[in-house]
Amino acid sequence: MKKRKEKKETIGYLPDERPQFWKLLLYAIQQVIVMFPATVAVALITGFHISTTIFASGLATICFILITKREIPLYYGSSFSYVTAIGSLMASESLANSTLNEKIAVAQFGIIMSGFVSIIAGFIVKKFGRNAIEKVLPATITGPVAIIIGLTLAGNALTDACSLASAGAVLDSQITLATNLAWVVSLVTLLSTIFFSVYLKGVWGQLPILFGPILGCVVALIIKLTTGIDLFRVLPETASSGIFALPIFTLPKPSWLAVAAIMPIAIATIPESTAHIYQLDIYINDLAKKKKSSKRYNLADKLGLNLIGDGIGDMVSAFVGGPAGTNYGENISAMAITKVFSTSVLIGAAIIAMVVACFTPLINIIYSLPTAVIGGLEIFLFGAIAAQGMAIMIDKKVDMFSSKNIAVIATIMIIGVGGQYAFGGNIPFFGLNVPCVAGAAIFGILLNLALSINFKRKERKQIEEQAGKTVIEETASVK
Repeated sequence: MKKRKEKKETIGYLPDERPQFWKLLLYAIQQVIVMFPATVAVALITGFHISTTIFASGLATICFILITKREIPLYYGSSFSYVTAIGSLMASESLANSTLNEKIAVAQFGIIMSGFVSIIAGFIVKKFGRNAIEKVLPATITGPVAIIIGLTLAGNALTDACSLASAGAVLDSQITLATNLAWVVSLVTLLSTIFFSVYLKGVWGQLPILFGPILGCVVALIIKLTTGIDLFRVLPETASSGIFALPIFTLPKPSWLAVAAIMPIAIATIPESTAHIYQLDIYINDLAKKKKSSKRYNLADKLGLNLIGDGIGDMVSAFVGGPAGTNYGENISAMAITKVFSTSVLIGAAIIAMVVACFTPLINIIYSLPTAVIGGLEIFLFGAIAAQGMAIMIDKKVDMFSSKNIAVIATIMIIGVGGQYAFGGNIPFFGLNVPCVAGAAIFGILLNLALSINFKRKERKQIEEQAGKTVIEETASVK
């Protein structure tokens, strides 16, 4: 008997393919699980309403997919890049007497305006190509900006790691012990998140931001049962006790301070969006080839459309009271592992997220997470943002021996980090309080453009001189 080798059928779904309903539902739930931890973490750190943040991520995702003509399978989640700017704005003196909802309303306006940066960048790419953006925002700017976004948050992370703020009642005699135990909880959260991210594989490897905090909460619960010290946050009086409740929606309030603080941060998200679209291009076309599909998806050519969709996603999210966001790398990784790139699945995930946002018991559980757990998570996440900035410069092969590059990188780093620790995030300048990250980014862009003019002239002169030498040498050799 002859053994016939049967070719294994390639399993997977391309963007325009739709799985069976029960499969679609399972795939959608998986996408929600992957995006959930990071999106919730941003809400907890910034002070935005958790339910509104989750709801906004779903609504923005649906809008993104529809705007991009269902061609780009990406999930829109809350971005850590904006945390510093939003936090500094909401903690500023000008908003000291404002309620939480009033502070969120001001931040909303800045986020909406930041969406225009991505939209303008998208139209520039569509008109002139990707190189046009890279001339204004090279890796020598986007890399250091990402680094300072992470580093300026370092103080917040360590403060939260040992914080007892909003925790259950702690006796004066137990404050020192409670603080030490908060450190224990934050370290368990930090180390477990790191170990899970390094050693877990497959789908489980995409969920360290979920598993780490869970373990931290288990330790906090053990501490509560054995010592009586309650590190869990107390629910506000306004918290709903029902099963379902609509998220808290707020309308944006115009503020030029918010625009100055938040809008420039959008420049740091452009390389991230670019990287994600190129990743997807590789994955999807590889799957199309294996499935012997005659269709070429060419997502790399849709970078401009992706940036426009990203900007509109920010606007949609902010309009209902959610923080700024970005397309999530976690969800891309999940799609790459499962080979499910169907936009229908992502729409399903978005709808599930919007329904979950109205489920009160879950929202209350998330809100009650110990601040120490959030702090332990922040140490890892904020450091990862800074590391991503270094990765951008390495990937783009930035010449660190160039005097021009060193000047741009150095000034961005010192203005950004120094502004945070010398002035608390807002640099006093001719009567203005300039947010340190925004100020560093703007200064870096202007300095790079100014140096590029002279640098190009110098480079052209060197080329001409070299060409002249070559001609003289060739003439001499002929003689």
